[in-house]
Amino acid sequence: MQRRDLLRLSLALGGTSLLARSPLAFADALIGKKPTTPAKLRAGEFPKDFLWGAATAAYQVEGAWNEDGRGESIWDRFAHTPGKIKNNDNGDVACDSYHRYREDIALARHIGAKTHRFSIAWPRVQPGGRGAANAKGLDYYKRVTDALLDAGIRPFPTLYHWDLPQPLEDAGGWPRRDTAERFADYAKIVIDALGDRIRQWAIFNEPKTFTHCGYWQGNHAPGRTDPLAFLRATHTVNLAQGMAFRAIKAINPKLEVGGVFDPQPAYPATRGEADLLAAQRWHKFANLWFLDPALKGRYPDGVLPADRQAELLGWKDGDENLMRAPLEFLGLNYYSSWLVADAPQGNGVPGLDTNAEWARYYAPHHQTDNGWDIYPKGFYDILVDIAEHTGHLPIEITESGAAYNTAPGADGHVHDNARIAWLRAHLLELSRAIRDGVPVRAYHHWSLLDNFEWADGYTQRFGLVHVDFKTQRRTPKDSAAWFAQLIAKNVVPATASTVAAENGRLLSAD
Repeated sequence: MQRRDLLRLSLALGGTSLLARSPLAFADALIGKKPTTPAKLRAGEFPKDFLWGAATAAYQVEGAWNEDGRGESIWDRFAHTPGKIKNNDNGDVACDSYHRYREDIALARHIGAKTHRFSIAWPRVQPGGRGAANAKGLDYYKRVTDALLDAGIRPFPTLYHWDLPQPLEDAGGWPRRDTAERFADYAKIVIDALGDRIRQWAIFNEPKTFTHCGYWQGNHAPGRTDPLAFLRATHTVNLAQGMAFRAIKAINPKLEVGGVFDPQPAYPATRGEADLLAAQRWHKFANLWFLDPALKGRYPDGVLPADRQAELLGWKDGDENLMRAPLEFLGLNYYSSWLVADAPQGNGVPGLDTNAEWARYYAPHHQTDNGWDIYPKGFYDILVDIAEHTGHLPIEITESGAAYNTAPGADGHVHDNARIAWLRAHLLELSRAIRDGVPVRAYHHWSLLDNFEWADGYTQRFGLVHVDFKTQRRTPKDSAAWFAQLIAKNVVPATASTVAAENGRLLSAD
């Protein structure tokens, strides 16, 4: 960091040199104690201490899948299985961020980011999912953390972003209760190594998605399609969430621990009573199934048959205490919404009886390039709902963004006006939610980089920065410049008239 940049950051943090502060004190300075009164904000404005940044995830950007002692993950095995990923892509190289992380952090700093969300790969830290730590893996994350701190950016890690060590899947995976204990041991290893540098920690990323897609629908790793194993997986993950929370607090009770969830509004397909009740069931199952066990020690009522819930989940006496995790903040990811209909014929989960279509609202509706419906008001709706349900815990938007596959033009630039319009529409709704009392303190765009997008491989681009996956050349898009202006002024910028004309219906979507 150059001296003038260090001085600028020092003044922003109250005149005290960053070099004189501990990493944890630096994090405390970024997370303000006295946010701007929401009622004083105007449309499109954000609190003065609001944190802006972007997000990545280990398997999606790191590459180096078998270097420096890293073990095999379920995504390595899944992606190396022909036919599982579009174009038979895999994350072996991805964005090569294992070797280029300094370049990527420089890009984040270039747009003015003050926070950066990333994940720690369990098989890089503990290759077999049990036993001693891999020192080279921990050293990598120490280097990433220190580079972020040197750039004046808060490191904000997630312990698990879907890359279960393959040996643990071979032993039964998330449906096996022992996996919860293995995860708590892994969490302790990471916090022992990095807890002196990082204040805020997220435990899981989207437990709903990696259990639903991995064990029920089978379109994500490990590719299983067993509804009963899926239900047990959800319970193991809830046990692991509580156990990891306590393991972290046992090391340092001052660390702030939360989780990242992806609640999306569930709208009934019709106004009929059956569909209204189905949407309520789905909301409890998709949006509250991993929140209520942590905060209340129990599952939402009215989803599974009451007389079979313990059997279906593999419940044991005392699990209500093991699941408890008094989370201190919520990370929320938002992309689209659910359209839910009653399904009396069933869907594989006993008693759920819903047909829930992801990324659907009432047709016809505008869509992103990967076919997800665009519904900005859904962002507002779910923020208000979750804030009320959880007692207004602090919230960070940990992912939100859109797939637009705009290629570089003849001038070499990426003119992704549609992404700018998507962002503008959704951030106006976020600002409205904050003005109405939802305690959101940060926003992380998904993603900093175009990257490996799970079953879609490299066919969908969410990044502020275009990546040429053949050369690894990074090119900031027009949206990166727009996002930098947003960060600098802390208010949603006006959109160019040409963009507004092309995307007017999106901007007014309600």
